[in-house]
Amino acid sequence: MQQKKSKNISDSFKPTILIVEDEEKTRRILKINLQEKYQVLQAQNGLEALSFLQHEPVHLVLTDLRMPTMSGLELLRKMQELNLHIPVIIVTAYGTVENAVEAMKEGAYDYILKPIKIDELEMAIEKSLNYGTLLNENFFLKEQLKQYEGFRDIITIDPDMRKLMDLVKQVAPTRATVLIEGESGTGKELFARAIHYLSPRAENPFVEINCGAIPHELLESELFGHEKGAFTGAVALKKGKFEMANRGSLFLDEIGELPKELQVKLLRALEEQRFTRVGGVQPIQTDIRFIAATNRNLRDEIKAGTFREDLYYRLKVVYIRIPPLRERPEDIPLLIQHFLKKHEKTIGKQITRVTPEALEILQNYEWFGNVRELENVIMQAMIFASGDAITPDVLPREIVHSVEIISNWIPQTKEELQKEKRLRYHEIDSELEYAFLKNILQKTRGNVSESARQTGYDRRQIQNLLKKYHLNPGNFK
Repeated sequence: MQQKKSKNISDSFKPTILIVEDEEKTRRILKINLQEKYQVLQAQNGLEALSFLQHEPVHLVLTDLRMPTMSGLELLRKMQELNLHIPVIIVTAYGTVENAVEAMKEGAYDYILKPIKIDELEMAIEKSLNYGTLLNENFFLKEQLKQYEGFRDIITIDPDMRKLMDLVKQVAPTRATVLIEGESGTGKELFARAIHYLSPRAENPFVEINCGAIPHELLESELFGHEKGAFTGAVALKKGKFEMANRGSLFLDEIGELPKELQVKLLRALEEQRFTRVGGVQPIQTDIRFIAATNRNLRDEIKAGTFREDLYYRLKVVYIRIPPLRERPEDIPLLIQHFLKKHEKTIGKQITRVTPEALEILQNYEWFGNVRELENVIMQAMIFASGDAITPDVLPREIVHSVEIISNWIPQTKEELQKEKRLRYHEIDSELEYAFLKNILQKTRGNVSESARQTGYDRRQIQNLLKKYHLNPGNFK
């Protein structure tokens, strides 16, 4: 290696280069040639280099390929695992096409052969540093995009909801298991996705499974997969949700519906981060972030003996309770404007506002179906609206009437009360039945058989109710 005289450079900022080389003479010569233009750090091997990288601001790594303790390629892989966004130049005397291809595949920016020509090296360093600047800018933009991606569908000005979003930001970068509780339609899945997209796992899979929407006899196979021939109909190997979610996040929706016999297997998988396919004998190791959600009170389920207490505490490392929409009525106008904009292309109408009378009705309604019900109502109102505004006459009859019952004249005598009760009895009865039917359909995502099972009706009776109130179970999926 030919030593070269230094140039006179008076830059106020000097990028830091980490030289990783086991030969002391080579390290010394590189430092002499580079120290006037750059801040130079030195490490004898990849292991020592990692210590620098985790404690010092480094802008470029210049590393030998073959070193004792930890090679240049091993160092490169470790940097990738640690999400260190720093360009790497590999230097070696054992240059082959295979080594070059492998180094570039692992993320090296450039590849230089010994003996090193300083002019060539400086040119590679400048290009790498420029690339490093772009890399960091791109990483910053991705992080900003992740913040947007995480919360873009959570529309709120409610202080309690804002606190939950701050909690999500804190917990997302960790591996902690999260349990989300809330009524159907409150946005449990949105919070689960936010946790994923704001985490280091954002570029890996987000896999979800609704534990209440799959027949119990098929649920184990859906979760853990099965081997070929494991049971009748298992004609090929099938990967389950656990394998699909490896290195990502697994969202177990309606965890309270999980059969107790499967709760034991899930608990073991959570604790050991490994599982076995149905019909298999070989344990499969996984790396999964678990997020669970339920619309049930799991403490009540534990008392009833339908949910394991040890699984509950294993899931509830971090607990999030999403308040129902009726507890945050100030969000309703904001959500309405969001839905008007969201669905204008689908509906084919530009509805820009809600009249004060219609808004008063919408803000006084109980919204047992929460945000999901509000969205469906706004879509329906947009279809029937004749102008550019949603008015009371295009709102569903049951919503208008239920609000009127609360806000209308109050009887003052026994006779007035009895008369009013007779007039309203049929109306209230229908509204209660309608609310009951919508609630169970939302809980089961429109599954008619499951709705019948949970309520004590038979399937035919549920279908008759659907016809009576002109409800399509497909709208609740």
